[in-house]
Amino acid sequence: MHDPLPLPLALLIIFGSAKLLAELCERLGQPGIVGEILAGAMVGPSVLGWINPNETLKALSDLGVMFLLFGVGLEVKASELLKVGGKATLVATIGVIIPFFAGWGILAAWGAPQIESVFVGAAMVATSVGITASVLSARGLLHEMASQVILAAAVIDDVLGLIVLAVVSSVARGRVNLWEIALVALLATAFTVVMAIWGTTAVKRVLPIFGSRARADEAEFHIALVFLFAMALLAQYTGVAAIVGAFLAGLALSDSSDARMRTLTRGVSELLVPFFLAGIGLHLNFGVFRSRSTIALALVILAAAVVTKLVGCGLGAISLGWKNMLKIGLGMVPRGEVGMVVAQIGLGMAVISTEVYSVVVFMAVATTLLTPLLLKIAFRTPTLVPAEV
Repeated sequence: MHDPLPLPLALLIIFGSAKLLAELCERLGQPGIVGEILAGAMVGPSVLGWINPNETLKALSDLGVMFLLFGVGLEVKASELLKVGGKATLVATIGVIIPFFAGWGILAAWGAPQIESVFVGAAMVATSVGITASVLSARGLLHEMASQVILAAAVIDDVLGLIVLAVVSSVARGRVNLWEIALVALLATAFTVVMAIWGTTAVKRVLPIFGSRARADEAEFHIALVFLFAMALLAQYTGVAAIVGAFLAGLALSDSSDARMRTLTRGVSELLVPFFLAGIGLHLNFGVFRSRSTIALALVILAAAVVTKLVGCGLGAISLGWKNMLKIGLGMVPRGEVGMVVAQIGLGMAVISTEVYSVVVFMAVATTLLTPLLLKIAFRTPTLVPAEV
């Protein structure tokens, strides 16, 4: 369809199909979010062609993942994440290095130019925490130690991925500004560390002051929303993704929020998150399968995307036992919107071809679809928490 659909019709198609397929997946014993992502692929350009990605849907998608991560932050405690901070840092670091060099090496062996190979490596680095967080939250697993390592590592992964992208982009432009890269890394790291360590304490002192003076209904929720958007904006200004700011906002409010705030947050998430999940499916492009060599490349990149995170992040968690290694490794697999953003930057800079761009998008969507199914298997068996992390 070439003419844009009326907004209510577009919302009806996306939300309705997402919830319909989510229900079908649940009845088949599969995670509902798989159905929501498949709904986007079904109504998108690759299959029925009813809906094309646009700025309105992207805005709804961005809001959806922000509220998803904000809600997850409300459910966990900063103190719990800080306990696994050292382990999460190791998981994230190894889980960045191995996928980066694997992607670089595969494209180089395929005969791609050096800078294109490096960009594919950068696209394989970052983890989409929104997908894993959605699965863990839906299954009530956020308080498991493996889940907390995944969440903390995914936030650290985002900072490391930002540094990698800054370096790769500088190389693509033909100049490497070390001071600029160092400043971005410093700001991103400082913002994340300060909010994780002192955010909860600061909010505990400030929130009651505003809450006691407000007279409007749901005033505390309104204040929380202002804080959410402010943190997301500040995160972007420091170079981190807005969703990390949203997660840290929820984390800071976790000790101060009541059941009503959580209920209202879940209500907003129920409306918006399907647009985030379906939005990933909308970008699936089956045009990647035009030639055998491209099919082979897409499958090799997909396999490498899964194995490198499983091995790299699993190695970082080796002291926690093989069951936790499996959970953490699989929880870090999805690339989702993060991988697609890196690919779009490379395409915009004309350093990757449309063919390689399609391969990266395929990898991002496929890993996102696989992760809920793999996590369901990995978390099926209860794991005892070691005495020390």
